[in-house]
Amino acid sequence: MKLYAVSDGPPSLACRMALKALNLKYQLVDVDFCKGEHMTAEYEQLNPQKEIPTLEDDDLIMGESNAILQYLCDKYDVNGKLYPKEANARAIVNHRLCFNLAMYYKNISEYSLAPMFFAYERTALGLKKVKMSLDVFETYLTRTNYSYAAADFLTIADFQLITATMCLEAINFPLSSWPKIEKWYQSFKKNHPELWEIAEGGLKELSDFEKNPPDLSHMKHPIHPIRKMKK
Repeated sequence: MKLYAVSDGPPSLACRMALKALNLKYQLVDVDFCKGEHMTAEYEQLNPQKEIPTLEDDDLIMGESNAILQYLCDKYDVNGKLYPKEANARAIVNHRLCFNLAMYYKNISEYSLAPMFFAYERTALGLKKVKMSLDVFETYLTRTNYSYAAADFLTIADFQLITATMCLEAINFPLSSWPKIEKWYQSFKKNHPELWEIAEGGLKELSDFEKNPPDLSHMKHPIHPIRKMKK
């Protein structure tokens, strides 16, 4: 098994957490985003979307981190430890994964990560979207009163939502206005240090990029407009 991943990308980190939690052996293949390795013809053969991560397991090659997480659990998590098999419980996990993809990580990454790497600015509208996303997640945690994002036990939904929230810590965005989220986030760090260690490596890199944005002017055929470096 191989996981093609970027060292500071939340979806990649979420997949690495799952592999760690499932105690699966795999080869970690580092894809250097800043060098544009995801834009090469070789990587396109693995993932036509040119996105990271990509999983290779025997004859199966697939991208999309949610799908990777679900596949890993369907195949290797026989007891439903991280991805419950009961329909209602699984539906909540699936919902949180979709919520993260469509709203939570989407809005957080556009506000926190995009300005680090590309010609995007942090705007009042972007901040409003982040706060709306946090408000919604806070509501879910309040209504269910679960210890984790989708249950009273750890699930793959936590991996995606934790690594998304990590992006806010990278830009020193306080969570004090969302006490349920802050408690859940800090509890994960305390209760799962071996998993948080994976995310913490990405956090340190993103925090460095926040202070010293990388020069991507050399990247060929970027998906997003390149930020002009200050002279």
